[in-house]
Amino acid sequence: MRKSIAIDMDHVLADIEQQMIKWYSDKYGVQVEAETLKGKPEQEAFPDREKLRDLLFMPGFFRTAAVIEGGIEAVKQLSEDFEVYIVSAAMEFPQSLAEKKEWLTEHFPFISWKNIVFCGDKGIIDTDFMIDDHMKNLNHCKGRGILFTANHNANIDYDVRVNNWKEACDYLYQNR
Repeated sequence: MRKSIAIDMDHVLADIEQQMIKWYSDKYGVQVEAETLKGKPEQEAFPDREKLRDLLFMPGFFRTAAVIEGGIEAVKQLSEDFEVYIVSAAMEFPQSLAEKKEWLTEHFPFISWKNIVFCGDKGIIDTDFMIDDHMKNLNHCKGRGILFTANHNANIDYDVRVNNWKEACDYLYQNR
């Protein structure tokens, strides 16, 4: 029987950090450098928390994010040997549901709609592994949590951390 993996979207497959930086600059004329975000929660990393949050409700924000380097190839490879589910806590930003589905259809067409889970709380997910960038999701993971490095989690100590998709694949194949 194949083991299962839940893979988060934001900051794991979709480069939401770069999207925030670009949109914040375009909308408000303030350039935020990625290196200044290191170790800060997202809501504290930008000059105005409310303006940042407003971006997340703007049409197109989730639809136009870039893919994290190596993500497509890694997920395609993992799909051959694992049962892969894309899981996103998308309910907080309801307009993101359609945008995230369209984004996945464009970039990950090999993932069946049956393997896409949009939810409010990832604690319902029961897979062998979960790759996520937030501890709030990994703390309730029923399987083995894997912290995917992002600037906002740089100062968090977690026993299984991967910095990129190559490291994620290496870990998963060594532990299947």
